[in-house]
Amino acid sequence: MNRSLPIALVCFALIGGQASADTKPLNLQSAKAAKPVGKPVPLDSDALIAKANAYFNDDATMIAKFTQIGGDGRRTDGQLLIDRPGRMRFAYAPPATLEVVADGTSVAVIDRKLHTQDLYFIGQTPLKFLLKDHVDLASDTKITGVSGDGNTASIDIEDHATFGGTSKIRLTFEQQPFALKQWTVVDPQGYETVVSLSDVDLQTKPDDSQFKINTERMLDTRK
Repeated sequence: MNRSLPIALVCFALIGGQASADTKPLNLQSAKAAKPVGKPVPLDSDALIAKANAYFNDDATMIAKFTQIGGDGRRTDGQLLIDRPGRMRFAYAPPATLEVVADGTSVAVIDRKLHTQDLYFIGQTPLKFLLKDHVDLASDTKITGVSGDGNTASIDIEDHATFGGTSKIRLTFEQQPFALKQWTVVDPQGYETVVSLSDVDLQTKPDDSQFKINTERMLDTRK
């Protein structure tokens, strides 16, 4: 296992955005989470957490577009695929050449241009709890706060078991209909990454081939 955890795994969850050599690097240090719109309203924390658990547990698969915004306003786009338990893929749109794939046991950070593939344990990633067969935020994480308004609601959590130390995560949900809209990860070094979802499909099951990791050869950039 490679001992240098790349920025891509910060968002894994997930996970995020090492660009290719042809893409300008993202400035992740000052990216800020979107602030809720509207006046704060009282929230039943237990009810919100239960609703979030039900959202994740009701659907084992997801296909969605994602957008990562850096602190300087630059963005990276791509497609996210999830098939729980344990399987996830971040495929970045050109000119980026990066992919992040979880096969249920390991996470591979693949750069098709550089012909590199680095492997990590799923347990090193900050959003690993979202890939479990059954999600229970109160048991799987340390919940540090709940906030929101009539339009959105957020759950703040900490994960002390990620590579390098504690990661802070904010999950932001649309209230009507209830759905995951965005997450923010602050890694142990204090770098903040914001990832937003769109065109979410919870019905279509991704093809199994999307989650295969080849550990025996370097990648062919034509594939």
